[in-house]
Amino acid sequence: MHLYIVTGSSRGLGAALVKALAGPAATVIGIARQRTPELPAEQWPLDLADPLPAARRLQDWLAAHTGWESATLINNAALLSPPGPLAATSLDELSAALRVGLEAPTLLCRAFLAGTAGVPQRRILNISSGLGRRAMAGSASYCAVKAGLDHLSRALSLEEPDVGVVSLAPGVIDTDMQVQLRGADPARFPEQARFQGLKDGGQLQTAADTAAAIVRFLARPDFGKTVVADIREA
Repeated sequence: MHLYIVTGSSRGLGAALVKALAGPAATVIGIARQRTPELPAEQWPLDLADPLPAARRLQDWLAAHTGWESATLINNAALLSPPGPLAATSLDELSAALRVGLEAPTLLCRAFLAGTAGVPQRRILNISSGLGRRAMAGSASYCAVKAGLDHLSRALSLEEPDVGVVSLAPGVIDTDMQVQLRGADPARFPEQARFQGLKDGGQLQTAADTAAAIVRFLARPDFGKTVVADIREA
């Protein structure tokens, strides 16, 4: 059996990944704040803004479930604080975005790596963004956590040479996050018109198409060779 753990699994890309990965030879665990009844996964309703309980649950679950042919952790969850200057972002919203986007993946990576020692094939896929590599005004926390995921992945690839680790920019996907960016106040978020233009120009990918491309990417024999990658260039 092959194990897949997907965060942010209740909607968008996370839900699409769960559906694409599910199958008779797979056990899929979805971690999100709420359950989605139609998802073919074991669902853990946990808020990654409080990441320690999720990491401890994963640690305990892995200790009790062994014998996997492969194990894959996909850190997909992200929380976009309202677009605008950092100085105008509430402390609570900022803290939640940083915890979901970077602290939770780091803790889950730790639990995953310690709990899957001995599994023949192990992979960590961190869903990053082009904004981890190109700063954007009005989205400082999102840029910071995605840049952090890139560098976390680089460090883990050095520490764990037998584990495939990739931080992948998945392209621009038509999700609730895009709706939030398009609906932002242009006075607070200078890039609002650009995101509206992506929608108007039909340049957004569907979550299902992106998930299918990511599953193909995971199956590549050279997965992990390029640690910081962009699916549009893969």
